[in-house]
Amino acid sequence: LWVAGKCMYKLEPVVADGGELIIYAPHLSEISTTHGALIKEVGYHVRDYFLKQPDRFSHIARGVLAHSTHVRGGGTYEDGVEKPRVRVTLASQVPPEVCAEINLGYRNPDEIDVESYANREDEGVLLVRKAGEHLYRLRESN
Repeated sequence: LWVAGKCMYKLEPVVADGGELIIYAPHLSEISTTHGALIKEVGYHVRDYFLKQPDRFSHIARGVLAHSTHVRGGGTYEDGVEKPRVRVTLASQVPPEVCAEINLGYRNPDEIDVESYANREDEGVLLVRKAGEHLYRLRESN
């Protein structure tokens, strides 16, 4: 997920508030071979979740925290309540209980028909193949 998460921070700017970004990675079976234990410890959270609790996460490498916030995206953390701007769902071999532990949604990749998402931009649905390769922004409307 260390690399697969790139699709979130590259596509987040074009996901509507409250929308969902599905990371479809049926080949993915673990969070990270290098940082998996630390990621499982902290989970995926918005930036303010970490900034407002610095002592709690002082022992975690900043690169791991940055990865966490990049995958989780923008949002707020006020009075102990985290409100992410976007729902992030992982469709992979990572079990649903692990996804819940790390604060991500889960979908069974075997039940996803990728092509059913194609050509539905008029409905507010965007399929992006190899989503981590490009950075996206919304065009300003006049």
